[in-house]
Amino acid sequence: MAGLPVYRWRLAPEGLATFRQLRAMGLRPGGQPVVAQLERPRRRRGPLVAYLYRIDLARPVRPMTPAKRAALARANAARRICPACGRDAGYRIPPTLGSCVPCADAPTTLAA
Repeated sequence: MAGLPVYRWRLAPEGLATFRQLRAMGLRPGGQPVVAQLERPRRRRGPLVAYLYRIDLARPVRPMTPAKRAALARANAARRICPACGRDAGYRIPPTLGSCVPCADAPTTLAA
């Protein structure tokens, strides 16, 4: 982001935190703009960038309601159902496979 101050890894001033640091404190950015960037150098690819937010403007994380908890449970359950065989795989089906491991490993038969 252009025009933002850039700080090196571990040299950000007090009062600023990354999204993960805010979350660990039980806070969220709450719609505030990004105020700075934090760069961590890497050898092979470009620097790793994290955005910094002001802690004093952060708001508390919204509590999980029973309806949200139920919706999340339904969504996670749907990700466990194999679309090929319809069984509960017992784990979240990887999007790269698209089906449970037995269905993905099964040899495909071609109609002659």
